[in-house]
Amino acid sequence: MAGLCEGRVVIVTGGARGIGREHCLEFARQGARIVVNDLGSERTGEGRSSEPAEAVVAEIRAMGGEAVANGDDVSDWEGAKRMIDQATATFGRLDVLVGNAGILRDRMLANMAIDEWDAVIKVHLRGTFCPARHAADYWRARAKEGNPVDARIINTTSVSGLLGNQGQCNYGAAKAGIAAFTITAAMELARYGVTVNAISPGALTRMTEDLGYGVEVPAGEWNPRDPANIAPIVVWLGSSESKDVTGQVFESTGGRLTVFERWHRGPAINPKRRFDPNELGPIVKDLISKSRQPDAIGG
Repeated sequence: MAGLCEGRVVIVTGGARGIGREHCLEFARQGARIVVNDLGSERTGEGRSSEPAEAVVAEIRAMGGEAVANGDDVSDWEGAKRMIDQATATFGRLDVLVGNAGILRDRMLANMAIDEWDAVIKVHLRGTFCPARHAADYWRARAKEGNPVDARIINTTSVSGLLGNQGQCNYGAAKAGIAAFTITAAMELARYGVTVNAISPGALTRMTEDLGYGVEVPAGEWNPRDPANIAPIVVWLGSSESKDVTGQVFESTGGRLTVFERWHRGPAINPKRRFDPNELGPIVKDLISKSRQPDAIGG
C-alpha cells in the first residue's frame, strides 16, 4: 500500500533532532522525499554542525527513502531561497514546508537582554517568514502557469504564545506571531492551492528537558512525551487528504489532539456614545467577569 504522502517533496526545518527528526522519519515512512534542514546548533542557537542533519538523512536512506541535508539558516533571506531551490532542483518540485526550527533564550522580562529578544524573534518569526515567502512565490508561479498545486505550509507555534508562560516573553511573542501569521497566510494562499496550518507540540526534547516535561514510563510502555507522537498530525496535514483544512492551530501533547479556537469577541457594551473614562472601572470589571477565563498552560 502506498504511503499517505507517496511522492510528495517535504522540507522540514530544524529537522535533525527531537520533534523535527520524528517529522522527517514519519514523512519518509509515508513515502515522501525529504530535505532535512538544520544548522546543528545548540538549543540557544550557538554553534553549527552538518552532522545531525546528515545522520537523519542516513537513517532515511537506510529505510529505503530519499533525503538530502540542508544547512541554510532559515532566518537568512538568501539562505531560505537556497533551501527551496535545493528541494526543487533535487526532487523536481516542492509540496510541503514544515517550519520547525527554533531556539530558546529564556529570561524574565526585567532581566532579558536585547540580544536574547532579537535572537529568538529572528529564528522563530523571521525564520518562519523567509522560507514560507519563497515557497509561496514558487507555488504562486506554478499556479499562474496553469499547473495544479496541492501544497502545504505547517508552522510550529506553542502554548507559550497561545496561553502565556513566565520567563518566555520573547519566545511567547514569536509563537503568538506565528499563529497569527498562519491564519492570515491561509487566507492569502488559498487561491494558489496552498493550505497553511500550525501545530503547538508538547514533548520531551532537549528544548524542554528542564521544563518538567519528563514522566516515568515503564520499559516497553507508550510514552506520552515521546516527540514521535507529534509527527502523525503533521504528516496528515502534509498529505493530500488535508486539502480542506486550513488556517487552523492544533495542539498535540501527551497523546491528546486539540484544535484551538481562534480569538473571538467576548462580552461587549455599546452605549452609542463616547465613554467617559471615569465610568469605565465598573464597566470593564463587569465585562471581564462575564468573559471566558483563559485555559491553563497545562490544559
